[in-house]
Amino acid sequence: MYSSTTRNVTVFVEPRYLDSESVPEKNVYVWAYHVRIENNGAETLQLRTRHWKITDAYGRVQEVRGPGVVGEQPVLKPGESFEYTSGTPLTTPSGIMAGTYAMEAPDGSLLDVAIPAFSLDSPDMPRQVN
Repeated sequence: MYSSTTRNVTVFVEPRYLDSESVPEKNVYVWAYHVRIENNGAETLQLRTRHWKITDAYGRVQEVRGPGVVGEQPVLKPGESFEYTSGTPLTTPSGIMAGTYAMEAPDGSLLDVAIPAFSLDSPDMPRQVN
């Protein structure tokens, strides 16, 4: 599991390769990732937007931006958390994801909360010994 904390908001991510949805002979590799966002601060925050950078094994970057996550813009009171699962396909057997969530405070100010970088590694990835 990967984690990072930005001003009392901790994001945990656990990626999982989806063998049943991947087709390596057609360069289709699919992962699910489970996210838990914990508000350990003193003020209520609402997740407004997400920004992902998804990098494949060749260094090609795809950026994904949008409102909320999985169709929601959850409100996290102090001590509360929110969890969801999503997924991403790649055309290479490995990659990396990272990003930010824009969280809005009651006064309207925005806090960019870091999503930890996490690796996407399939069992079809060639292994290299250094």
